[in-house]
Amino acid sequence: MAMEPSTYPEPDVRLARLAGAVGLSATWPPTDALLDVLAERTGLRTHDLLLVADLPVPETAWLFDETAGASSSLVSRSLALPEAGRRLLRDRARSMTAPPGTLTPWEPRPHEQYPPGFGSLLLRMLALRNLNWSGAAKVMCLMSGVCKAASTIGAVGRGAKPLDAEMLDGFAATLGVPGAVLAALTGVHRSVAGPALAPEVVDTATLVWEVRHLTRDQESLLTEYAEASGSQ
Repeated sequence: MAMEPSTYPEPDVRLARLAGAVGLSATWPPTDALLDVLAERTGLRTHDLLLVADLPVPETAWLFDETAGASSSLVSRSLALPEAGRRLLRDRARSMTAPPGTLTPWEPRPHEQYPPGFGSLLLRMLALRNLNWSGAAKVMCLMSGVCKAASTIGAVGRGAKPLDAEMLDGFAATLGVPGAVLAALTGVHRSVAGPALAPEVVDTATLVWEVRHLTRDQESLLTEYAEASGSQ
């Protein structure tokens, strides 16, 4: 049974929860300045916050090569690199642009159309990173140690599986956001406050964001670069 929608608050409440988690007061509707400060303090991206607030996300944010996205190979290599290597990898990813005409608008498939709920909100944040259920499951396992089947990730989005503390930690690591921030947003109780995200996890979450609009070939080149950097 899907239980989340009945407890899913209005967007102004959701944004206020995030603001309160980082010591801010939220205004409604939110100003660009507020969204910028919230993004800086929470670790979420401005586009994530637009989803939280039910505000339009630019159409260009949904342009992808759906065969691409951060691969397990790229993520695992990034996690293993030293800080300087991770920085160079992110810089290289940031400098790359997909060739014209290679990206297409994302069209959610029937199984990716979810009822309102925190699970669906988090899955749409992952979709902004060009991560489908399978990609999200692999990346989450590598980045957090929370290893679930792709179908389980989808069940959270549909509200068929509750968003519990373990899954919340998995989403937090994949997004590069402190678990306490997502706990404040969702109201999911964490019996034990987890440790702060390791620097390599935060950096790799940034890399996942940076590669979202790259093609599969470009992502493969980045993986080769990361592998070469790790062997030096």
